[in-house]
Amino acid sequence: MFATPYPKKPMFRIAFTPLTERQIGDKLSQVASTGPKSVSPVSDVLAGRSLRIVTDKGPVLNYSFRGANRLSLTEGAGRAVQAGYGAHTLDAGAILFFAHLIPGTLRGYAVAIDQETDLATVFELWFGGVEKARREVMREVYHGYVARAGKEAPAARHVPTNRIEGKGFYWKQDTGAETLEFYPSISYTHFVELSRQGGELGYSAPADYIKINDDIYIYTRTESEFSGTFTIYVMDLNRIEQVGLRLGFDVDDKLDYYVFRGHGEWLGQIAQFEKFGDTSGGPPPPRPGSTGQKSAPQPGTKGARGVYRPLETMPKMTKAEVDAAVAKSKRVFQRRVGAGSGAAGMATNGAPPSGWLSGKQMTLRYDNGPAIDYRFDTADTLRWRNAGGGGGGAWTEARYQAWESAPGVFIFGHLLEGTPNHDGHMIVADFDHGLVTCFNGYLNTPYFANEAGARTWFGVIEMEGITAPEFRRHKRTDELLGRALTWNYAPGLTSMHLYSTPNTVSWIIFTEAGAGGLEWSGSGDFVKIRDDLYFAYWMEEACNGTLGTILINMRTMHDAGIGYHCGPEGLSMSQVGAHSRHAGRFDIAKYFQPRTEGRPA
Repeated sequence: MFATPYPKKPMFRIAFTPLTERQIGDKLSQVASTGPKSVSPVSDVLAGRSLRIVTDKGPVLNYSFRGANRLSLTEGAGRAVQAGYGAHTLDAGAILFFAHLIPGTLRGYAVAIDQETDLATVFELWFGGVEKARREVMREVYHGYVARAGKEAPAARHVPTNRIEGKGFYWKQDTGAETLEFYPSISYTHFVELSRQGGELGYSAPADYIKINDDIYIYTRTESEFSGTFTIYVMDLNRIEQVGLRLGFDVDDKLDYYVFRGHGEWLGQIAQFEKFGDTSGGPPPPRPGSTGQKSAPQPGTKGARGVYRPLETMPKMTKAEVDAAVAKSKRVFQRRVGAGSGAAGMATNGAPPSGWLSGKQMTLRYDNGPAIDYRFDTADTLRWRNAGGGGGGAWTEARYQAWESAPGVFIFGHLLEGTPNHDGHMIVADFDHGLVTCFNGYLNTPYFANEAGARTWFGVIEMEGITAPEFRRHKRTDELLGRALTWNYAPGLTSMHLYSTPNTVSWIIFTEAGAGGLEWSGSGDFVKIRDDLYFAYWMEEACNGTLGTILINMRTMHDAGIGYHCGPEGLSMSQVGAHSRHAGRFDIAKYFQPRTEGRPA
């Protein structure tokens, strides 16, 4: 079932085929009558039974099950249709899950029923609802019950909830597919494909979280902005078991349509930040026209919810356009007064800059990069030149700012005027140990010229009074792996980072109620400077193109950072600074070791 892995590139870089409704319908017609595949034997608990499911704001579904994989469905007063289905049970049969398509349409249903309470949640599924991505599976959620003759309708319902917000699990389906799945939000999920993609990067997608009871919950994930594939499962938190459905098209446009069973491991629980007693769930309604939701449907539209589609609102510039924009405007550590000056408010809680470097001279020599001479003339003006073999080149003046994050450790940054890709250097220098690490930001990257790229250089400080070490260097680290850190940049502007793989940073934007909301993620790097002091970057790829760099002090729970961004308004380098809270850590290190070193069977 998984013979063809995804290409060795991030999912947000894959040019998924914009399938037409006819192409989708042709593929669905081949399986709608037979039903979904299943590696595990499907349940026959429904064979010979009839169910009438009444939903509050949706259809009435009359089912007649003619075996373990054939059903007849009447929607309301419509005509009966015959279809194949697949069913699995959970919690010793108390929870029933089944799914099917409707022949001759692009639609189907997935249904979860608590047989002890007769409460039901119905997911109507369909293709074609997103104009630019008709392959994306849409869903509408209906809550209701199974009607019984002579029995009053129950008043209770399954409900959206935040009760599993902050949890994380390792899951292995009976298909062999392995994932790490995190629930850091009430409306989004973050997942790492261990078996399909090797676990190099994590990705974020809209989700539903619905409570059946204190032990059993429903989860959905729609891989919006990627393949559009839809995954739903019912999970038992105590037994760590799941039953569910996967529906969608892979990178080769092959249809995935199967029900599955799975088991897993608990990875941990990070903090929630809603008020005590608030157990409300999501998702939030769409906000048409807002950042990342430019073409969002109006609230109340069938299937509508807040979905972050950042590529829609990202300016996509050519090299010529980037060169012209940079020539027009460069803003380096200036007050944020408008477009092109950096993300407003991202340094309200930043530390004041330091003047310690003023009057000093040094060479920063990188093992895998250049050697650069520096003269720091004032607290915010420096001169630099390529040291080369013997130095002596022309000096270039640049504006900079520096912050001392820990005694003897400074982060500073500047643009390199005249470089073909408009480079920016974000540098952490440890003067106590003579070590330096640089995140070299640059433009004119392969996908969009204004999207920043980054290189990591390790090196030493050559300066009067410092003996540069010959072998010792700062090193990449996995000590942040699995951690979640909140960042409060200014009143009302708070996000949370989740470091889900050795190469991933995901950022979650909080709602006004303190719940996790919309989420995106990109590639990153993590360097240990000292104990509890880490230099990290993340790239807002297929988003807005920003390169964010921060020096994280886990003892003060404060960062000092620098953002590097290019848009039509020009190039900016700006301060980033926030107060932090340690929200917790998922125990995931073993999943990034070779399979012989601890991957669960």
